[in-house]
Parts: sequence; C-alpha cells; structure tokens
Amino acid sequence: MSEEYLTEIVEDLPPNVAVGVTSTSFEGKNLRIDVTKDSLLNMVAHLNRRYHVTLISQHATDEREFTSNFCLYTIFSLPKKDLFLTLATKIDESLPAYRTLTSEVFAAYWYEREIMDMFGITALGHPDPRPLVLWDDWPLGYYPLRKDFDIESKVERIKTDYPYRPVEGEGVFVIPVGPVHAGVIEPGHFRFSVAGEPIINLEIRMGYVHRGVEKLSESTSYHRGTFLAERISGDNGFAHSTAYCQALESIAGVQVPERAENIRTTMLELERIYNHLGDLGGIALDTAFNVGAQQAYILKERIMDLNDWLTGSRFLRSVNALGGVRKDISKEQAVKLESTLVKTKLELSEWVSMINDMPSLMDRIEVTGTISYDIAKNMDLVGPAARGSGVDRDVRRDHPYAAYKHISFTVPVYREGDILARTKVRIDEINESVSIIEQALDLMKGSEIAVKIGDVPERKVGMGLVEAPRGEAMHWIMAGQGVPFRHKVRDPSFSNWLAIEFAVLGNIVPDFPLVNKSLSLSYAGNDL
Repeated sequence: MSEEYLTEIVEDLPPNVAVGVTSTSFEGKNLRIDVTKDSLLNMVAHLNRRYHVTLISQHATDEREFTSNFCLYTIFSLPKKDLFLTLATKIDESLPAYRTLTSEVFAAYWYEREIMDMFGITALGHPDPRPLVLWDDWPLGYYPLRKDFDIESKVERIKTDYPYRPVEGEGVFVIPVGPVHAGVIEPGHFRFSVAGEPIINLEIRMGYVHRGVEKLSESTSYHRGTFLAERISGDNGFAHSTAYCQALESIAGVQVPERAENIRTTMLELERIYNHLGDLGGIALDTAFNVGAQQAYILKERIMDLNDWLTGSRFLRSVNALGGVRKDISKEQAVKLESTLVKTKLELSEWVSMINDMPSLMDRIEVTGTISYDIAKNMDLVGPAARGSGVDRDVRRDHPYAAYKHISFTVPVYREGDILARTKVRIDEINESVSIIEQALDLMKGSEIAVKIGDVPERKVGMGLVEAPRGEAMHWIMAGQGVPFRHKVRDPSFSNWLAIEFAVLGNIVPDFPLVNKSLSLSYAGNDL
C-alpha cells in the first residue's frame, strides 16, 4: 500500500517537474527521488502545494570521492500516511549552488544558511545569506563539514563585523542582550528594537556553543556514538540516543526486542515528564510565583531521583545501546515506578488547580508570546510550541516507533498559540505520559533486552525520528567504515528558535524570559 501510494506520487508529477527526475527508488516507508538542481525548486513547490508535506531536514553530504559531487538531501514527511520523501540533488563541485527553496518552504530558511556555512554550497536568492553557525572571524573558503577539512585544523581567524538588520525610526531604541546572561544559562544574543515599551523587532543570534558534533561523529565508532548522541542536548539525551540507535538499526536491518522497545518507551516518557515539570516550574518562576515554581521543581526532582534509582543516571544516560538497552526494569521496580507516577500525577493536579486560581500568573501568560497557526505551520514548528498553536503534529502517532504503535494515547492540541496554551499542552502531556508508561509496563514480555547489531553496510542511509520533550529529534546517518560517513542531527530547537522573533512582537521586554521559557529552547541542541 505504501509503495502504491508513493508510486502514484511519481506518476502524478507534472511534465515540467518530471523532466528533472533522473531516478526513483523505494526503501521501506521512504521514496527517494533523484532530481536535478534545475528542477529541485519546481519539485518542492509541487510537493508542498499538492501534498502539504512537512520539512524534516535539509542537509548536504560531500560525496566527491565517489561521484565527484556534493549531494543535497531534502527530506519531507507525509504524516497522515506515515511515509517520507527524500529528494537527492547532485551539486557540482565547480558550481556549488542551487536556487533557494526558502521562497517555497520557509522552514528551509536556517537549513540553507547552515549548508552555506558548513559546505560552501550557495542557495541562490536566499533572503538572508549571512553566516548562521560560523562566527564573525571565520575566514571565507573554510568549510568544516567538507571531507578535505581536517578536524585537527587550526584556522587563522580574520576579524570582520556581523551586519545586523537595521531598525530605524523616531523613538526606536535598540537593546542588545547577551550573549552572556545572568544566571546559569547558555549563551545567545538577542537584539531587541523597541518603540516605547512594545517590542517591534527581535533578531536572535546563536552559535556560541557550537562543538562540531557532526564532524566529531564522523570519527566516532558506532557504539561510542550512542554516548555522543546523549550529550547533544543533555536533558533530551535519551531521545537523541534513541534516534541515533534507530538510524543505525534501520541500516543494519536489526529488529530490537519487544521488551527493549517498551523500556525505551518508558524512558522516553520519563524524560518528557521531568522536562515538562521543569518548564512548568520555570514559567511559574518567571511570573514571580516562587512557591508554585518550587513545588513544580520538587515534582521534577522526584522523577529525576526515580530515573537515578532505575538506571543509575538522573539523565537516563548509558541506558540506550545499539540493538536495544543495557538496563532492564524488574517487576519490583515497575511497581514503585507506577506508584511514584500516580502520586506525582495527583500532586500535579493540585498544582494546576493552584495556578488556575492565581489571576496574577494567568494575566501574565494569557495572550502573551502568541504564535499564530499560520506562522507555526509555515515554519514547520515542532513539539509543544507547534501543538500550542494548533498544529496537530506528533511523531509518536504520525511515524510510530519503539512501542508507540501498540499504545493508546491522545495528542493534546490548543489553538490559542500563547504561553497559556503551551502550558496546557505540557500539563496534558504529562498525564498522557503516565498512561503511556503504565501501558508499556503492562506490555513488557520476554527477557531479551538487546541483540547484536551485526554489519552496518557502507553508503547505506538510515533515519531515526523521535518525539523528544521539545519536539522532533532527527538523526540521519550515511554509513561509512565503522563510523558514520555523514551524520546529520536536527534538534527540535533548530526548528523552533526562529519562532521567538515572532512570538515577542507587541510584548514588552520583561516578558521575553517568560516567552523564552514557554518555548523551552535548547542552545546546545541548536548549535551542535
């Protein structure tokens, strides 16, 4: 059925698009279409308008040692069909450029800037070709993810200025904030333009904690890569390691034991619960409701202590392994796990009643930081940020993995798009997570928790997609000799950071920390 539908997509291509197709192939739920760069924009426009596809990733590979070309991969989701479309486009080394896709799919905006930085492949006509990842003094002509760039290279820096967008007018003031902030948070630069109190423009700049994760992965063995994936975004580490394992397991053709799938599902939901509780506490704290914040933090600590008791790690590290998991859950542990979650759920209900009776808090979060449905949809936002703006999108349901295909759950969606809506989504999701864990524990059968992964064929491609607490985490791997030839990581925050420039418009600067907290954006996950 899947292949039939994908075949129809190919047969349905209009002549001006089909002329650029050089080959098609099916593998599992993915249709790969090789398309010339002259026809790529028309192809994307057709797929977007005809099938309302969702952009999962756009990234490049340096395949010059095999084909004398770079290759551009544009991956879309067909969520209602649980299918994917991958457009592969050869980019000649002598003319590394193609027409920008941002004009048709706005979500490509940051992907294309990242590709220009890391591969030197230009998106012609891009509305903002300034550097995204590389810093001001990085010289032209050095592209870190090309294969001829040595990871040990010491690049001589050349000081240049970064041109910010000018915002001018009578009474307009610019307030630069960061990159170093008060408190223990990571660095990012926020440039507010205000007229009186309301914010009329915000420009953000990230990249301060770029660590070269994707380049490092290309010299990291597959088994050690699990540990690297856990450290991409510390509090979403289990989601990232799951996506990494799933990508390699799909390449190796390995079926993870059923018990391991249920354990992964349990851990993924525990990670969601403690992250959401932390975000709820942060929202309460930024409205100066300290009592509510501390009560939410107590619940978060209870779950992190539970994680530690179950696995030896508050962040659930070293549990995932290629082919399954390293830690089992005994019957005695399952009993304590369930009783702790029931207690937490009841106390969360009391917490919700308390904040609903706090007009000073509700006044701060209602109609503040609003992201409209159209903006959320056009930017392909993910996670609670999307679902709080009416975008009904959740990988656990749309592209089920681990044990989710056997589990019944509801995806909460609110249309208001404000901080209150994102808060409600998280509260509802915690309750759903408790139910999911109870079902996963009931489905636990057998004793096997891992299998050997075996050979990982070179040049074969696999993708893992996981619904992390912040939204979709994606790992795409092209296999090499015992290490990834190319490892593309897309943290959910990469999809959501730009939305904050829209969310704050019309609000006042003191509301910014609250808006920021409600979006729960990761600096490290974005910067890689």
